[in-house]
Amino acid sequence: MKRSGFFLLAASLALASGATLRGAGVGLIHIDGAISPATANYIDRAIDVAATDSRECLIIQLDTPGGLLDSTKAIVQKFYASPVPVVVYVAPPGANAGSAGCFITLAADVAAMAPNTSIGAAHPVTMGTLGSDQKPDETMTKKLENFATSYIEAIANRRGRNVDWAKSAVKDSASITAEKALEMKVIEIIAKDLTDLLRQLDGREWHGRRLRTTDAAVVEIPMRAGERTFQLLWRPEVVFFLMLLAIYGIIGELSSPGAVLPGVVGAIALVLVLYMSAVLPLNIAGLALIGVALGLFVVDVFASTHGVLTGGGIIAFLLGALMLFDRAEPSFRLSLVYIIPATVITAAFFTWVVGAGLRAQFLPVRTGHQAMLGRTAAALGRIDAGGGRVFVEGEYWNAVSDTPVEPGQPVEIVALEGLTLKVKPRNP
Repeated sequence: MKRSGFFLLAASLALASGATLRGAGVGLIHIDGAISPATANYIDRAIDVAATDSRECLIIQLDTPGGLLDSTKAIVQKFYASPVPVVVYVAPPGANAGSAGCFITLAADVAAMAPNTSIGAAHPVTMGTLGSDQKPDETMTKKLENFATSYIEAIANRRGRNVDWAKSAVKDSASITAEKALEMKVIEIIAKDLTDLLRQLDGREWHGRRLRTTDAAVVEIPMRAGERTFQLLWRPEVVFFLMLLAIYGIIGELSSPGAVLPGVVGAIALVLVLYMSAVLPLNIAGLALIGVALGLFVVDVFASTHGVLTGGGIIAFLLGALMLFDRAEPSFRLSLVYIIPATVITAAFFTWVVGAGLRAQFLPVRTGHQAMLGRTAAALGRIDAGGGRVFVEGEYWNAVSDTPVEPGQPVEIVALEGLTLKVKPRNP
């Protein structure tokens, strides 16, 4: 009994120790790049994991040029409902919390920055979610600005931060350094690294309890494979690549019927493009120009324009690609690094691959009985309605002609009736 009691006590202590270890520490995630739906999902899950594991807080190390407004709103709402304190740390040195990142930083329970970082430039024009070719008029621009101003004002008021500066970040695209942000009460902490941040967080109150972070272990919450995949997919260059893949695949299938694989790949790519275009702001005018370019490439296959239409198609494709994401936030715009090679490859694809496939479909039949129509042969003897013989493709054939043909005279095959050729005299 004594031994049994000893083991029970040891097990209880081990369980208590395990629970303590599990609850100790702080959670950490890294957000590096544009704010997208995948980012919002990752932050949402990380907060839930930190709460489940009873972490002291969740630290979000942030470096972003901006992102989508809908995703930003989802993140802010999750911050408000978070069961653990959320610390946004703009780092490492040289990082920036621009546009959407400014909203996210101000919405955190504790806002911190590393030295030589910046925050601001949250004007709604760079955060808009317009997805059409309609440029916002003055009234719409004013509405967007008023909404963003009131939204960031509400965030700053809730967190007790500098409301006037927050409003100027939207109205005037104001941007300041970490040192200035601390001076103006935009943030609470400047920390040179995570260790320094944990030291300064220690003892801060959150909903009636004090944080204990000085010696806390930092436990990173990694992205899942699915989150990484969606983070990769929600990029303009990926959407552009999938759009080209859809074009190549579908047109490749049409120009070479029966290949199957190009059509399947193109169809899958097209579905993905349609899915992501519901989130990423695509410009319809850019899509239309790309469509015009494809039409010009195809027409030039059959028209004798000496490449004029192909040249026009290249220009239309280049302009369309440039316009495709021009209504989006700057971090969601295509770079010339992707546009120029895509233009060259597309022009070459349509000029040689698609052109060859389409031209092949209009060539005369070269095999079978149909291939004999239009051929020329010499009459081996007299040919008339009663019959005669010709030598074609290494074989002797019976032949008939409504017009008598003398031996040796050339004839043209005009029809095939069973195993008998119908011919007519061919003028020299």
